[in-house]
Amino acid sequence: MSERTEGKTTAIIAYLTMLGALIAITMNLEPKHEFARFHTRQAFGLHLVFLGFAIFLSVSFNKYAWYGLYVFYIVLWFYGFISALNNTKKPVPLLGNYFQKWFTFIQ
Repeated sequence: MSERTEGKTTAIIAYLTMLGALIAITMNLEPKHEFARFHTRQAFGLHLVFLGFAIFLSVSFNKYAWYGLYVFYIVLWFYGFISALNNTKKPVPLLGNYFQKWFTFIQ
């Protein structure tokens, strides 16, 4: 089997909520797969950015800012999830390359 198909399950689980990303981090500890590591970093970053902005927006409620946050999150999440399903390593637009640099602790 190729490297990408072996880590595909872990990569898909990473996109299923923040808990899924944490589970994917632990799943990828022993048999390390570069494909799973890439998508775990992408998903972890997406979930973290969403939660950070959600906490920030909860202080000052603005309905349109919430709509924008959800659209931003869903579009980027869908892009990353489809990339994992298709066995490709495409970083999510705008933030994907930063996630790869920032979350190097995810091995």
